[in-house]
Amino acid sequence: MPSLIWRDDALPVSVRFDDPYFSIANGLAETRHVFLAGNGLPDRFQAGFRVAELGFGTGLNALAAWQAWDASGQNGPLSFTSFEMYPLTADEMSRALSHWPELSDKAGALCAAWATGGERFQLPGLDLHVIRGDANQTLASWSGRADAWFLDGFSPAKNPELWSADLMAEVARHTANGGTFATYTAAGHVRRSLEAAGFDVTRLPGFAGKRHMSSGILR
Repeated sequence: MPSLIWRDDALPVSVRFDDPYFSIANGLAETRHVFLAGNGLPDRFQAGFRVAELGFGTGLNALAAWQAWDASGQNGPLSFTSFEMYPLTADEMSRALSHWPELSDKAGALCAAWATGGERFQLPGLDLHVIRGDANQTLASWSGRADAWFLDGFSPAKNPELWSADLMAEVARHTANGGTFATYTAAGHVRRSLEAAGFDVTRLPGFAGKRHMSSGILR
């Protein structure tokens, strides 16, 4: 069975979770609204900035952050670490990302690197590390910390394991002082878990008619 199907020949949908990888309205605009603006980016970018993510998916969030990093004129690479249990193939990733010509150069470089099967990729302006496996196990053993978290697992109702209180506590433990998170979900149990983990959580307007999303800063 394939890992994904294509809705309207354009939107990748996970077979396992019956959930799309990004908004049908505009996945790139969604990423910019939720994960970049929700973390105060690109305004917070500075040399050595570190992003971490739950759910690498198509790589769209990494590309959007990389593009914003380049446009901000920073020196050195952006550090981007993502945790992914069910990685797509390079061909699936390429097809999903083909809808945004403005990302074509970066998408081509990412997909070519991804096809090698590695986990660490040194790309011009991006130091990418995709840690494969269950984040409930791999995050605990990660030695890094992030200045900004992109929490982008599939819907909490369909993929609750990636939104558990224990995992949100690990996110907080791997967040730098003053670090932030952003996520498209405003589910009450997710917000409460993040608050219990040490974040001050704010509910913000969601993307494309979605009522709310969440962001926060580590206390």
